[in-house]
Amino acid sequence: MTDSTTQTKANDPLGAVADAMQKAAASVQSAVGQGISGASQVTSEALPRAGLFLNRFVYTACYTVSYGVVFPVALVALSVPRNNAFVQGIVDGSKAARHKVDDVLGPSAVAGSSPPVS
Repeated sequence: MTDSTTQTKANDPLGAVADAMQKAAASVQSAVGQGISGASQVTSEALPRAGLFLNRFVYTACYTVSYGVVFPVALVALSVPRNNAFVQGIVDGSKAARHKVDDVLGPSAVAGSSPPVS
């Protein structure tokens, strides 16, 4: 009976096409499974790299902005003579701002703040 079934399938063109489609579907399914496992491996390797890139980008951007702000301010601040009305106004204004922040948030809310000066 096996010989007659094999002969029938060999003579039946639709059976041959069905067998070919089953083999193709099986190989596609296998390829998709391998692709998914490969993609998950690539993803598991890419996510830490992307995180490192993002961390480095944020660090560099913040460093650049802070340097771009602090350097010119420090340069101007150090070039102004110390004993004049301009410097005294800045010092008094910063003290008043610190006192106002202490009044609004409370003295313990501001980290590293000095106790209010009487």
